[in-house]
Amino acid sequence: MSCIKNRRTDGSTSSSIIDDLKGDQSWRIFRIISEFTEGFDELSGLCDAISIFGSARLPPEHFYYQKTVELAEMLSKEGFAVISGGGPGVMEAANKGAILHDQPSIGLNIELPMEQTPNPYQNISLNFRYFFVRKVMFVRYSIGYVCMPGGFGTLDEFFEALTLMQTHKIYPIPLVLFGTDFWSGLMDWMKAKMMEYGTISEEDLALITVTDDPQKVVDIMVAHREWKDLQRKN
Repeated sequence: MSCIKNRRTDGSTSSSIIDDLKGDQSWRIFRIISEFTEGFDELSGLCDAISIFGSARLPPEHFYYQKTVELAEMLSKEGFAVISGGGPGVMEAANKGAILHDQPSIGLNIELPMEQTPNPYQNISLNFRYFFVRKVMFVRYSIGYVCMPGGFGTLDEFFEALTLMQTHKIYPIPLVLFGTDFWSGLMDWMKAKMMEYGTISEEDLALITVTDDPQKVVDIMVAHREWKDLQRKN
């Protein structure tokens, strides 16, 4: 069986087919570079942004959708920009709260077979095909993460940021899990099992804050911004 599509059965391979295959891979690289370039160009002037993650499946009447609007609005009042994944649910709520106070409301949209429909509350909207490019934008332009209840994508962003901080690949940023009812089971498991097996340390867990209080989130982000401002001056 041939692993090259359209390979000739007579044992020879057309050079034009190989050139086409090479071209496909080359153009993929150019697409990746273009996504990085567009992201850096559009967001280069952005500072003090908070990324809010969460489920695309929570409707507007859901408690955590409403809490996300409230939190994003409070953050915007303090002069923070808000970044979301650009889709519906919690992402929509984050952009909605930010745009109410005319702050940058950024949506980093991703092409997905389902769920991802860009919400109408973005005043800066970028579209990505590749998750890893999108992740770089979240990390590069955020000074804090808030994870509302969500699915695998939210967990992915949470553990990505946690790993980067644990391995000192990025400067520490506030990492907040909002919703004790939703997140306490995960935290209990990490403390009980990961600590028991010695796969993480207490210092790693100290990077995480779990809360139900929007004002506490705002206070954490404001304090971190003040610390970051001092680093910028030095």
